[in-house]
Formats: sequence, structure tokens, C-alpha cells
Amino acid sequence: MLARTLSWPRSWAYGVLTLVIAQLAACSTYRANTSQAPSADPSVVSPASDQMALKLPLFETWQHYQLPGKSPTEFSFVRIDERQAVAAFADTSASLLRHNMRVEPGDLGAVKFSWKVNQLIDAADMALRETDDSPVRVILTFAGDRSRFSLKNAMLSELSMTLTGEPLPYATLMYVWCNTCAQGAVIINPRTDRIRKMAVESGPSGLRHWRDYERNIRSDFEHAFQEAPGALIGIAIMTDTDNTRTQAQAWYGPLQLSPAR
Repeated sequence: MLARTLSWPRSWAYGVLTLVIAQLAACSTYRANTSQAPSADPSVVSPASDQMALKLPLFETWQHYQLPGKSPTEFSFVRIDERQAVAAFADTSASLLRHNMRVEPGDLGAVKFSWKVNQLIDAADMALRETDDSPVRVILTFAGDRSRFSLKNAMLSELSMTLTGEPLPYATLMYVWCNTCAQGAVIINPRTDRIRKMAVESGPSGLRHWRDYERNIRSDFEHAFQEAPGALIGIAIMTDTDNTRTQAQAWYGPLQLSPAR
């Protein structure tokens, strides 16, 4: 059975991304690792043992990644409104929880997720690098043919590889809550066009309530990038206020992947 819930671990430890990744997107580099067993490193925490396994290879961990030079967002595992959730509190901070995996293009189906936000970040504008913050982000990272990169993106990928041992992902799609843009709008990251954000919510309507989504991964990727997706190699959540130097609080429900129909 392919559909399964990606349950949250009970605890985690901090990891560190290098400065180049923070400069590019604050959340853009993921390495798919589907061949090795879960690490004994305390920074890698295995989920609960009662999960149903994917038919596809999956490195079953969530990791908290702290960005160099930035205060980390606080994540905690809570029960709120009769739901299991991850609470995120950002105070001039940015970090993320990520989950490495691999789902081949032909198996891409839907991703289900939910979040609750009490207040938007008034000064945020995700089209501008100096105010690119969001109270909630669900991030999908994809493999692809990097030979198609522009010269700028190829240089960024080489720099990332040199400093981290990981190239820039071929493409990163983020589901976000935007202050003013139209619902469904696609925002191209000001640093690289290989990172694009899709506004699944816009404006204050829906604040202080759980919002539940089921998104077709292939359709959303094709809409955002105008091309077919490669393999899905990572999922992450992120709440960040490092650019606007403000505070934000949000809650995330478990994520679920469903097979292609």
C-alpha cells in the first residue's frame, strides 16, 4: 500500500546547512538516501514503528536543520484541537524539519497536509529577497537534469556541491500562505528560478482555523515550472521570520502521500 502517513518523531537534534544554502533559499538542498539503513547518529530520529511502509525506497527520518548564522525556529510535538501536530515558533529565526525520500515520477500522486496560522507576517513579501518570510511552508524537492540549468543556476549548483557535497536540487516547489497575492499564484524565488512558491492561501481569511489540503503533485509542479516533474526526493516544513525580524507561530498536521491514480 503506497498511501501512508509520515508521522512525526518524538524528538530530534540539530543539523547544520552551510552558508551557501542559507543564501540561496534557506531550505533548498536535500540529498535522497534510499540505500542505507537509518543512521545511529543522534541527529537522525526514526519515526514510530507502527507506520505502513511505502513500496518505494524511503529513508525514514525527519531532521531539524539549523541554518548557520541564524537563530533556529522552535519546533515541538503537541496535541492541539484534538489533533497531533508540530508547533513552530519563529522569532527572527529560520530552520526546517525535513524528510528525505524518493518517489519516481510515474508514482507521484497527491500530498495531503494541514496547518493552522493565527496571524500573518505583515511585512512579508515572498517576491523580495529582503522580506522573503512565511508563517508556513510545505516544501517538495525534485531531482532532474541539471544540464538544463542556466549558467547562473549551474554556478550555484557547483558552489553548493563544493561547499556541501550536495548539488542544488533540480527544482523546489513550496506551498505557502501569502499576504496579498492571488490564491494559486506562483512566486519565483528572487535568488534562483529553480525554487518556486505556490500560494495555496492568501490574505487573512482562514486564520485561527485548521486548513486542510490535498494537492496533485504533478499538476502543481507542471503549473509552477511548465515542465514534467522528476523524482520527489524530499519533503520539509518551515516557519521563518529571519528577514522581517518578527515573530510567527503555526501548527502543522502530519503529511500523507497518496499514489498516482
